[in-house]
Formats: sequence, C-alpha cells, structure tokens
Amino acid sequence: MKHLEIDELLDDPRTRILVCCGSGGVGKTTTAAALGLRAAERGRRVVVLTIDPARRLAQAMGLVELDNTPRPVAGVNEAKGGRLDAMMLDMKRTFDEVIEAHATPEKAAQLLANPFYQALSSSFAGTQEYMAMEKLGQLRAQADSDPDGWDLVVVDTPPSRSALDFLDAPQRLGSFLDGRFIRILSSPARAGGRAYLKVMSAAVGTATGLMTKILGAQVLRDVQTFVAALDTMFGGFRERADATYKLLQAPGTAFLVVAVPERDALREASYFVERLAGEQMPLAGLVLNRVHTGPGEGLSAERALAAAEDLDDANESPLTAGLLRIHADRMRLSEREQGLASRFFQAHPSVPVARVPARPQDVHDLEGLRGVGDDLAEAEAIGRTA
Repeated sequence: MKHLEIDELLDDPRTRILVCCGSGGVGKTTTAAALGLRAAERGRRVVVLTIDPARRLAQAMGLVELDNTPRPVAGVNEAKGGRLDAMMLDMKRTFDEVIEAHATPEKAAQLLANPFYQALSSSFAGTQEYMAMEKLGQLRAQADSDPDGWDLVVVDTPPSRSALDFLDAPQRLGSFLDGRFIRILSSPARAGGRAYLKVMSAAVGTATGLMTKILGAQVLRDVQTFVAALDTMFGGFRERADATYKLLQAPGTAFLVVAVPERDALREASYFVERLAGEQMPLAGLVLNRVHTGPGEGLSAERALAAAEDLDDANESPLTAGLLRIHADRMRLSEREQGLASRFFQAHPSVPVARVPARPQDVHDLEGLRGVGDDLAEAEAIGRTA
C-alpha cells in the first residue's frame, strides 16, 4: 500500500484544484473542510466550494450560513500568509450570474423572466452539477486574474454515484441545450394547428419534466426565446462545459476519493477510481476514513473471549470480563475492516492511501477540523500499525 502524503499535496503550489468525491456518509464534506483549513494554515489562499446540500460545512466553520458568495472564515491562523474562504453553490443564482454576465441588461431581464428558463435553472436534472462546473471555472478564472487571489480551490461534490454527475451532467445538459431536439422545439408551429401543438407539448413534458401544465404554443415560444438568447449570448453550453472539463484533466487538478472501511463504500470507491482513470482525471489517492484500529498486538479476540467466559464461570471479576469482551469486539471490528480494505488495496495497488482513525464524536468547529487535518497528515503511522 502506497502512502498518501497529504501535506506534500497541499503544499505543492502546482496543486490548484482539489476535488473530493465519494459516496454519501463517508465524511467527504468534513474532509474537504479539514483539507481547506490545513492548507490555509500552511500558507495557501484557499476557497472551499461545497455542492453538498448538507449545512454541516457552514456549522463546522463557525459560519451562520453559506451561500453563492465566498465568505472569509474567522479563527484561521494566518501567520504563514494563508487565508480561507468558504461558499455553498446556489445553482439558480449561478445560472443567473451567467445570464447577467453575457447579456445586455434588457436581454438578461427578458431571459430571467422566461418560464422555461426559470424551470430549467431550478429543477432540471444535471443543472446543479453543471453550475458547479461553471462556478469552479469562475473561481479559477478569478484566481488567475488576481495575483493575490486564491491559489487553491477545494471542491466538495455531491454524495453517492451522483458525485460523478459532476463529470457527466454538464455534457448531458449542454448536449440537450445545443441539440437537434431542443431546436425542433424552438421552431414555430407549422401545419396541423391544435393537434401539432398537442404533440409538441407532450414531447416537451416528456423530455424535460419541468412543467406540470403544458400551455401549447406559449411553451414553444418560451423555448424559442430561450434558445435564441442562448445562441446570441455565449455560443452554447457544451463549449463552456468542455472548457471546465479540460480544466479538471489538466495538471494542477487532483482528485481525492473518500471512503470508509465498509463494503458498499469501498465498492463505490473502486468505481470512482476506475471511472477517473477512464476519463484521464488525475487521482491523488484514497482517504479511508473512520478506521478502527485494534488495541495492538497481544491478546487475540478468541483468547479474550475465552478468558471472559472463564471469569464468568468462576463468578469472578465481572468488570475484567466486560473489558475483555470490549477488547475482543474492537479486535474483530479492526480485522473485518482490514479484510475489506485489503481487497481494495489488492485491486488498486498503485493508489496512494491515507487511513484516518475513527473519532469519538462528530466535528462541529475549527478545532475539530484541525484534528481531522492532523489525522490526515499523520495517517502513515496509522496505516503501518492498523
């Protein structure tokens, strides 16, 4: 098993984007926040972007709320010249910003009021992930234009396999908006009158799922207006998605897959690793969270249980017998986790790994995040003894 050197990754000025992905409930959001804090306190200028709908990132950083604007995190040690900002993606607001940035005020107002746009920007499948890519591109462009701006963007992706929608959805949404079908929908109604409109309205409802009541010709006019504005403003979504997609493949970007030593989470981690390799995305390694280490070499689980039973039979020292059973439970849990993790290591021997111990309680503040960061950096010793 190769060891993942977290501090080397964070300290390397060539690391400009760090993407944390993984299934739900594995500590991905906490890991992203801890990495951002540790990098900032080691001298990096960091912004953490979360597109996970959970609010735990704001709570852990002591912020009342996160929104679409990066906000400074108070309490960060800036002695080495670093700083930390945090934000949570607002997909509709990001979509609005794209419109406002690439249209005249009059055309932007017209488009923002368009019913098709309002539905698309709020609920269309893939919009959140596309807008995450858009926001990432904005943050990186903003950082590149400001010599004192952020030099590291940490991205916390949605949970489960939808994390890879971060890669897929932008292309799907761009293809939909740039595709032949949407242009057919944008064409004015021709012969056939009411029957034609009925068929087209049904197609709109099936394809988009955006409207509960189809209004026939009005829907077609809304779509036509939207697509025409899209073409004149910024040349289609696919090109913009492609640009950010290439950014994710470029040197300076690193992906971290986060998992826990459980069967389903490690299966998902394998899927992520294989998919990232297939997409030629730069994988930095695996963070294996919440590892339970045994009490050390010595008494095995079987011998501990046997000793506890002997004490029970002799009706002696119930406290010692209880402690022996706790010891046995920890040994068995550690052995089970090691067995599950070893399958991942055997399947992916070239993937560097940082194994992080289970914590007795959830993280709710900066001090807790510092502790997680320390565990990540010191994971080599844990990996050798686990």
